[in-house]
Amino acid sequence: MKKRIRNEHSLGRRIWNNRANYLLMLPFSLLFFFFTILPICSSIVLSFTGFDMVQFPSPVGLSNYIRLLLNDETFLICVRNTLVFAFATGPISYIACFLFAWMINELSPGLRTVMTAIFYAPSVSGTLYVIFTWIFSGDMYGMANAFLLQLGAINEPIQWLTDANYVLTVVIIVQIWMSLGSGFLAFIAGLQGIDRQLYEAGAIDGIRNRGQELIHITLPHMGPQLFFAAVMQIGASFSVSTVVINLAGFPSTDYAADTIVTYIMDHAMNRFEMGYASAAAVLLFGLMVGTNALVRKIIGKIAPS
Repeated sequence: MKKRIRNEHSLGRRIWNNRANYLLMLPFSLLFFFFTILPICSSIVLSFTGFDMVQFPSPVGLSNYIRLLLNDETFLICVRNTLVFAFATGPISYIACFLFAWMINELSPGLRTVMTAIFYAPSVSGTLYVIFTWIFSGDMYGMANAFLLQLGAINEPIQWLTDANYVLTVVIIVQIWMSLGSGFLAFIAGLQGIDRQLYEAGAIDGIRNRGQELIHITLPHMGPQLFFAAVMQIGASFSVSTVVINLAGFPSTDYAADTIVTYIMDHAMNRFEMGYASAAAVLLFGLMVGTNALVRKIIGKIAPS
């Protein structure tokens, strides 16, 4: 008992001694609680209810989850699409972000700044949707159709954005192109933060080429950036929605490009089935947390912190 009291006093004393730091953390902590923790807890509670935003939520037990997993074919299509997005765009985008950052880091400071801006711009520019809509337009004037028609590869224009056989592939291509975001900047910052003397010491110890530098020096010293980029990439891969809505419509043809996020938006904002949408959101949250844990283990072996 005395030890417990002593530990509590010690904790309280540490908090008091560092009160200035906790005070600085308070605004972020409040925002994080009200806009992240509270919505997650609310979704978990609502997922066990029937709630249409008009009547008070009524308990329904596991019926929302049973309906999602056993009786809703559309949701299963969206789950499949989401997994395809995650495992197609996630690793490709992650590796591409690192490779581009690695190559750009070797340039002169001025050119490095320009190239960083060029590669980062697609992730924040909404006008790219207009460009890609034109490229994959379903008439003969779309760039993709015009090129294929000129080559003789096709006899008539392909409806890239409305044909269920093509729309998912097109959206994946666009998502990969637009995925050079915060993870890319984290890699650039991490590469800039590595002490150049480490490479000189490595050369003395027998490292002879850039590949060996990458494996033995660069990656082991970029653990925080690798973790951060992985978390951001997982979040982006599992929460794809804007690119789908802008290119394929809402919903897409036969739900061929819809994801769990667009499914949640449809049931929450169009059908007002908040309890049912919350159950889908909880399943997505669990899927993201599980994937994040797996990726952290893999990266931990590559670059232990």
